Amino acid sequence: MKFLPIFTLIVLFSLSTSAISGQETTLPFDKIKLPPGFSINVWAEVPDARAMTLGDDGTVFVGSKSAGNVYAITEKSGKRQVRVIADRLKMPTGVAFNEGALYIAAVDKILRIDNVENTLDKPAAPHIINADYPSETIHAQRYIAAGPDGWLYVSVGSPCNVCEADPAEFAIISRIRPDGSGREVFAQGVRNSLGFDWHPVTGKMWFTDNNRDWMGEDLPPHELNHAPMSGLHFGFPYCHGSTLLDPKFGAKRGCGKSTPPAAELDPHVTPMGIRFYTGGMFPKRYRNQIIIAEHGSWNRREKVGHRLLFVQLEADQVVSKEVFAEGWLIAEQNQAWGSPVDVLVMPDGALLVSDDMTGSIYRISYDDTAIGQDKDK
Repeated sequence: MKFLPIFTLIVLFSLSTSAISGQETTLPFDKIKLPPGFSINVWAEVPDARAMTLGDDGTVFVGSKSAGNVYAITEKSGKRQVRVIADRLKMPTGVAFNEGALYIAAVDKILRIDNVENTLDKPAAPHIINADYPSETIHAQRYIAAGPDGWLYVSVGSPCNVCEADPAEFAIISRIRPDGSGREVFAQGVRNSLGFDWHPVTGKMWFTDNNRDWMGEDLPPHELNHAPMSGLHFGFPYCHGSTLLDPKFGAKRGCGKSTPPAAELDPHVTPMGIRFYTGGMFPKRYRNQIIIAEHGSWNRREKVGHRLLFVQLEADQVVSKEVFAEGWLIAEQNQAWGSPVDVLVMPDGALLVSDDMTGSIYRISYDDTAIGQDKDK
């Protein structure tokens, strides 16, 4: 039997006494560091909260991994209600909303619930629209999102730490039509992407990728990638980051034939959800820029990650990276009390952050009057 660390048990017990809708929480938010004017609170409690998507009527849908559930969160008069709208699924981590339907990525199947926001109290059972995805459970936490071209994009990780797997099936970002047909490969050489989004102006995809393990404490870098077209290869398993050859497979292909990352991210931080900030609440410098959730390391002696990263672009080039929110990792104790998974921009401009360690969804907001600063600067 696998026992949870004492620190984690304390956090989970504390979480059970917390509440949403503005009540006090015992989570140590005093540890969270945000830029001036920003604040954070618990917005909802969702067990094992993973990927999030937003419905047309403001419903927040949330996937899970071990819980096997998909949740819907609605808000009325400042009160939020969390419903289970699908259950007993196999790792339904990915969720996407498109034209009134909710799409769920659950390992080897893509499922759909039609007219979902109008049937939350009595939703129909999700029906399978595609059952052609691999059944392997290593790196099978599928991320799914609706692209601006009307296709649904689905990640398929490598079935191993590092290996040469079928390039038509693994280490790819695939896409299908909304009815589940036409499955094809969009990008190859992608070891394990757990988040992608499209630039709000150019409409081109950006995605995170988690590189291989067991190359040391400080190698290899993870990646932020830019895919302006289909058919690109991003290096795995031959090349990691921009120039780092894999010790076993690197000589077979090298790095010259691969598309280099738009930016190398710190090793072991486990980048997951990524969103372009398109809201009007945050200061101008954040608009149409990237925020990444770093879930945190699992096999590094000194833990890293457990934070949000802000990435600034100019003409599709990364010009800066900086920590936006941190404090879920208490460095002096080498212990984490939270693990950000995904981020979601809400209609009011606030940013939601899912955390599968505490079973929480946080809301990050900004108030320029609190610091006497114009948010348009």
